[in-house]
Amino acid sequence: MTPTSDTTPMPIPPPEQRRFPIAAGIFFGLGLGGFFDGIVLHQILQWHHMVSSRHPADSVESLQWNTLWDGLFHATTYVFVVIGLVLLWRAAHRRHLTWSNRHLVATLLIGFGLFNLVEGLINHQILGIHHVNETVPRDQWLAWDLGFLASGVILLLGGIAMLAGRRREVQPAE
Repeated sequence: MTPTSDTTPMPIPPPEQRRFPIAAGIFFGLGLGGFFDGIVLHQILQWHHMVSSRHPADSVESLQWNTLWDGLFHATTYVFVVIGLVLLWRAAHRRHLTWSNRHLVATLLIGFGLFNLVEGLINHQILGIHHVNETVPRDQWLAWDLGFLASGVILLLGGIAMLAGRRREVQPAE
């Protein structure tokens, strides 16, 4: 038994009753996936901006418009990270929390994969507001977009497999 903040002994639940804050990891993954996209693809490689298919960054006005939308995009990914932090903080005060590196990596992969799938489907395919690599000839854009979607599927399935594998490991013996 370990003492609580009021020094009343509180039993620690057995491992099979402890839980990992899955939603926190997924929100962290969503935010980190968005930060990766915005920092690496938008800023470092400059392959696209948030609305560059609709407003090519070929003038100061278009670049300003794209920069505004990139900023709104980053603000949204920041909110995802804050939500993940709040969920983790709230869960950390519970006695039934399990700290698991494997669960953390699994849920980050799930969130990152979800980000790639949702962003790729909505922004690249449905709305067409930008594509993954607009520095290559236009007839190659679809291949880059499909690769981005495939990375989302791989990350998502990899995270789910890791999470499912870990759950099997902590099931109590019968």
